[in-house]
Amino acid sequence: MKIYNGGKTNFRSESSSCGAIFDVSRSREIIASLEAKTSHPDFWQDQEQAQKILQQRKVAEGIIASDAKLARMLSDIETYFHLAEEETDVAQRDSLLHEIEREMAAADAYVSELETLTLLSGENDGLNAIMTIKSGAGGMESQDWAEMLLRMYLRWAERKGFRATVLDLTPGEGAGLKSATLRVEGENAFGFLSTESGVHRLIRISPFDQAARRHTSFASIFVIPEIDDRIDIVVKPEEVRIDTFRAGGAGGQNVNKVETAVRITHLPSGIVVQCQNERSQHKNRELAMKVLRSRLYELEIEKRQAETRKLDETKRDISFGSQIRTYTLQPYRLIKDHRTKFEMGDVDRVLDGDLDPFIRNYLLSRRKGTLGGGPGAGPAWSPTEDDSALEA
Repeated sequence: MKIYNGGKTNFRSESSSCGAIFDVSRSREIIASLEAKTSHPDFWQDQEQAQKILQQRKVAEGIIASDAKLARMLSDIETYFHLAEEETDVAQRDSLLHEIEREMAAADAYVSELETLTLLSGENDGLNAIMTIKSGAGGMESQDWAEMLLRMYLRWAERKGFRATVLDLTPGEGAGLKSATLRVEGENAFGFLSTESGVHRLIRISPFDQAARRHTSFASIFVIPEIDDRIDIVVKPEEVRIDTFRAGGAGGQNVNKVETAVRITHLPSGIVVQCQNERSQHKNRELAMKVLRSRLYELEIEKRQAETRKLDETKRDISFGSQIRTYTLQPYRLIKDHRTKFEMGDVDRVLDGDLDPFIRNYLLSRRKGTLGGGPGAGPAWSPTEDDSALEA
């Protein structure tokens, strides 16, 4: 009854407001202008320009489709309200009110999703992402935590409909993993996952401690965009050393008998990347080179940013107090992001891949300029930093 009495609003007006926010009329104008270009006989003569135009059209069509879907959802809610208003049977009216509540929750979630997309405006936000997960120096504890994080991000990618591929994985000693490199393909994959870069802390009763004591483990996440062919990153043959080796695995038939795994060392920068996921050495070499180009691009961006900021004022050690997020399983259950102060008590839901509330709150805080001041607000960790800092 609370929804019925107080929840009614002018849904047509709300829908029009959302349309204004997403600038649907402008999107229609863009599509009309691009249609003239795509119908030109010489459109495919310049492949690069053609792809850019098709991407612009895809974005505009997505905005129109989103507005149409939201309008349908609001129209359905409005219809339910009218039916509930006219219904005289109490049981039937209660059923309609429950349906209204469900539909409004779905609409609210969809609006939040659209709002999150409007927060992604960076040059590389729309690109695929390459994520590195690295365990701390706590032995099996941190290695198990790193594996838990890998599962969490794989489940998140599955929820989003993204394609996630493990390019490289170094198993831990006895349990978990020491490091893993993950490639996530999907629209705005980097924009979403870039919010996860930093140190993640886990507090729990250790499954490896016979005394059932509480342990604190650290693992680090580093995310870079996968640079596509439109961005020119030159890697000279004389600047790289390519080594091949047999891919590792759990044993048995899964271990390759030939040297299909590839390790590429960029001599000027010292960057080392490797890939052993594919059965073909050629395919592993191609993927490893993609990762190298992305790392070199990110390195160049960092150099440019370093020229315009004072690193010493913001740099933090990777240890207690520098984590971006804490996952507490004992003595209570809570996950807290120290950059935004956002918290969730449903730990299992988050570890099962529901990261969108944390991602959205980070993007909103970044736009408002309220990030910083708390632990983990400094620059994200990168694999080039001293790994001993993870030992805290």
